[in-house]
Amino acid sequence: ATGGGILLPDQSKERPTEGEVVAAGPGKLHPHTGTRITNPVTAGVNVLYGKFAGTPLNYNDEDMQMIRDDDIMLYYDGVSMTRDNVVPVRDYVLVELEEQKLTTSSGIVVASAVTKDLEPCEGIVVKVGEGRMTSSGEFSEAPVKVGERVKFKDYAGNDVKIAEKKYSLVRMVDILCSVEA
Repeated sequence: ATGGGILLPDQSKERPTEGEVVAAGPGKLHPHTGTRITNPVTAGVNVLYGKFAGTPLNYNDEDMQMIRDDDIMLYYDGVSMTRDNVVPVRDYVLVELEEQKLTTSSGIVVASAVTKDLEPCEGIVVKVGEGRMTSSGEFSEAPVKVGERVKFKDYAGNDVKIAEKKYSLVRMVDILCSVEA
């Protein structure tokens, strides 16, 4: 793996954005201060990373995917993701999405065909990452807390299904507002 990279076996046919970490570098250096920004994962954990992240490569006659530590959205131990074992990385927040309402507050029923292409962009925070890494190597405090209702930018979230429930992984900077639920 490279200085901040992570090496994953290729599982692109079954789960294109998920895999077990085979090797991980120590992290990268902040470009202005030289402070080490540690890698959030180690060999043996499973990760979920962005759809378009990574470079395919062949290592020891196995197809692998090399990804940057910045491309990891969450990690977990075990065979599959559960709400209890997933950990959002750095400035990611795991938001439980709510079913879209097909009836307005005044009683008007909206056809499901009208809302089928709309991406949900609000829900309840269930997990919060450690925060965004500053140039001094400290983590900034998360602007939201578990249990708060949040609204985030349209199409900003990364959909993930955990135990048949719909969630979205959202960067903290994409959260527009939060209120206590």
